[in-house]
Amino acid sequence: MWFPIVLGLVVFQRLGELWLANENTKRLMAEGAVEIGAGHYPLFVILHAAWLSALAILTPWTESPHPWLLTIYVVLQFGRVWVIATLGRFWTTRIITLPGAPLVRSGPFRVVRHPNYWIASLEIAILPLVFGQVWIAVMFTALNAMLIAWRVRLENRALADRAEESEQPECEAARLRRIRSPGEKSRSEL
Repeated sequence: MWFPIVLGLVVFQRLGELWLANENTKRLMAEGAVEIGAGHYPLFVILHAAWLSALAILTPWTESPHPWLLTIYVVLQFGRVWVIATLGRFWTTRIITLPGAPLVRSGPFRVVRHPNYWIASLEIAILPLVFGQVWIAVMFTALNAMLIAWRVRLENRALADRAEESEQPECEAARLRRIRSPGEKSRSEL
C-alpha cells in the first residue's frame, strides 16, 4: 500500500507549495511586482492536477514502488527545497518580477538556469515510472515540455529586462518609489 502514501505526500507537498507561492505572490505584488504571462498559468494548474488525477485513477493502489526510481524522486525533493530556500520570498509558481530587485545567482542558479523547471519536469516523468505508469510519464512529460518551453521564453524575456535594469545606475521603478509621496498611487495601482 505504498502508492496512496506516496501520492498523499505529493499532494500535501504541492498544496503547501501553492500556499507559500500565493503568500509570496501577494507580498511581491504589494511591493510593486508585476506578473508576466498570467494567461498561461491556469494551464500549469490543470496539467499538474490532471497528472496527479491520472496517477490516482490509473495506478492500482496495491502497486509496489520501484525502489531506485523512488529514491531518485526523493532526492529531487531536496533539489526542490534548495530552489525554494535560495529564492526565499521571491519563489512563486508564477512569473513575478519586482523592478529593481537583484537577480538570484546563488544556490542551484549558479549551476543551471531555471532549476525549478528541471526538477518539476523530472518529477513529472519519474513519479509515474515509480509505479510502472509509462504512458502517464510519457504523455505528461510531453505536455509539460510544451508548457515549459512557452514559459521559459516569457521568463527569459522578463529576466533580461531585469538584468538591463540592474545595469542602470538607478532603475525607473526605484526612482519613482523614491520620489513618490507616501499617499500617491503608482501607475500599477491606478
